[in-house]
Amino acid sequence: MTQDQDATAAAVTVADDERGGLLRDLLGRVAGCFPRRETRQTAAEMVSGLLMELEDHNCWTIAEALGHAGPHRLQHLLSRAVWDDQQVLQRAADWAAGRLDDGDAVLIVDETADAKSSADAAGAARQYSGTLGGIALCQVAVTLTYASGRGHALIDRALYLPQACAADEEHRELAGIPEEVMFATKPELADELLERTHQRGIRAAFVTGDEVYGGRGLRRAIRSRGMGYVLAVRANTTLTPGPGRAVKAAGAVKLIPDGAWQRLRTGAGTKGVRHYDWAMLEITADDTPDDQDNGHSVLLIRRHRYTRTMSFYRCWTPGPVPLRRLIAVAQTRWRIEEDHQLSKQVAGLDAGQVIRWKSWHRWSALCLLAYIYLAVTAACRATGTDPAPEPGLIPLTIPELLRLLRGAVIPQPRRDPAHRNRWSAWRRHHQYRARQAHQRWNAHADATP
Repeated sequence: MTQDQDATAAAVTVADDERGGLLRDLLGRVAGCFPRRETRQTAAEMVSGLLMELEDHNCWTIAEALGHAGPHRLQHLLSRAVWDDQQVLQRAADWAAGRLDDGDAVLIVDETADAKSSADAAGAARQYSGTLGGIALCQVAVTLTYASGRGHALIDRALYLPQACAADEEHRELAGIPEEVMFATKPELADELLERTHQRGIRAAFVTGDEVYGGRGLRRAIRSRGMGYVLAVRANTTLTPGPGRAVKAAGAVKLIPDGAWQRLRTGAGTKGVRHYDWAMLEITADDTPDDQDNGHSVLLIRRHRYTRTMSFYRCWTPGPVPLRRLIAVAQTRWRIEEDHQLSKQVAGLDAGQVIRWKSWHRWSALCLLAYIYLAVTAACRATGTDPAPEPGLIPLTIPELLRLLRGAVIPQPRRDPAHRNRWSAWRRHHQYRARQAHQRWNAHADATP
């Protein structure tokens, strides 16, 4: 082996040790959320299983990959074991924020949806989802991302319970929805996520989100926590650009002189640099809490340089802020879209075949725990704890990082022939019993007048 090969091998070993140390540190932070040692060990195994290379991620496939004799331990972890899934996420969020905080963080609110084949799952109903491109049978979750210049991670979630599901006593009983859980709008759920984060001491300069979250109630709550906001609003939103004047956001464009527009670079994609025309117009705040000054409220407008399509953002800060700063916050919102995609791709967030309320929250908590680990580990390259990319290579992505972790930090799935044959027999026996039960039920139903 040459000297260069020796150096490369040593660097890889050091990197693997550091990445493994991060996982042990994160699992150590959440260990106190599990009163029993067995439950704590099973949860750690579940996180490893979620990161293994499997065709599907559910209790059956993960249990087989871990070497268990059946899925019962993992199913018990999700349904009956004693542990606090919300406390797990809160401690993981603290851990992530402590490593990603650069003093200028942004909190991003949004929602994501997962298609369902049955309305039995908690909160599943035919409802609109931008993720799925229209109305579909799905579950919707409101989510929160912590983003800074060092990286970003999805740190909390809340399952949206449609009004019809909240009022359906049969659905509530079958899905195990607690009595105290009532219907709440998506902005109300976003406010709950922000409040939990605020109570944990996680601070951010701004909150950003799409048009769903641009209402007055949420904006006022954000200001009451000492944060600014850049929230998208619809074109027909009514604004007050001066005393006694009220206009729609789309109409406010006429008040901006042609020379006030600035063409600025607002990010770069795989196809090149993106440029838009931007302008801002001072408006009167309508969401000032009783104990605050009016501060500085503006309408931020983005115009596509070719199609002239407009997007509108309502912004508030304690004092004047440069246009570039507001644009940067507005563009940060797309990081949560990346978190949604990656958490499903690499941590199985949308793969849980769970129906009941408690099981959904526990599955999603463990998936986010696994994703937070990956997101923070990938961000280490920006803080100097991971080797810099060689010339001609893009920075290390989360999917590529996971490929490096498998076999080094994350154990390989168990696939010896005897174990595979035992699991094949177990699955076929389980499916045989299910078929017999269905046949008996159908025979009973046919015989009943």
